[in-house]
Amino acid sequence: MAAGLRITAVDCGPLDIDKGILMTGATGKIDVASSVYIIEHPEKGLILFDTGINYNVADPEAAVKYWGPGMREALGCKMTRDHAIDRQLMKLGYKTEDIKYVVMSHLHLDHAGGMCHFPNATFVVQKNELRYAWWPDSWTSLVYCLNDFKDTRGYNFLQINGDVDLFQDGLIQLITTPGHSPGHQAMIVRLENRGLVCLGADTAHLKEAFQNMAPMPYDWNAEILSDSYMKLRILENSGIPIYLSHDPKDFAEFPKNGEWAD
Repeated sequence: MAAGLRITAVDCGPLDIDKGILMTGATGKIDVASSVYIIEHPEKGLILFDTGINYNVADPEAAVKYWGPGMREALGCKMTRDHAIDRQLMKLGYKTEDIKYVVMSHLHLDHAGGMCHFPNATFVVQKNELRYAWWPDSWTSLVYCLNDFKDTRGYNFLQINGDVDLFQDGLIQLITTPGHSPGHQAMIVRLENRGLVCLGADTAHLKEAFQNMAPMPYDWNAEILSDSYMKLRILENSGIPIYLSHDPKDFAEFPKNGEWAD
């Protein structure tokens, strides 16, 4: 088996958001990251897990055209141009064309905004998520931004249906965790010195919600989500740590330079 995965987390869109948007019944404000994971695979090259918020949203006027009136303010977006994934890659010494694969946990606007930077990459997405994003139900349409993917029809999509070992080497496994969206998926990575780690994306926004089995206001299906919670609970009970994309503690603990702190 190949060895030597390295992972770095970057914040591609900080939000000062109402906690009630992230967990039903919660109150107050909370600062959260929009995590994107940069993965160096020893044979397949550079891989992204999600792409963050689109660079246009960094400008309040451009955000109105891109996301729609009031959306930037409603989500408390504090993004600057340097938060966008292309600039984040540049800061780490990479170029956008270095990215070979982009794995999408789902296509909500805080995860799919950077797709435009990688027209030559292979995008790995659950088939039903891709189809749903183009024509969502009215009550979930607010969190899908057509501008994120309207120019991607010519992209190379690897549409999968179910759990897969992405490269058949045991290093990156994708597992379906629907509920928050129809085709939401999480990623399990095998690290040489850490063992298995699960990137749970938005299976839950906050660990508090995950631990309490609490739904989120913009979940597609709360009943199906409860099954996905239990799927990750089984992983957690077996000793596999779960890292959620928006949980502040999870982002703070995750390495920012490809190495784990002692």
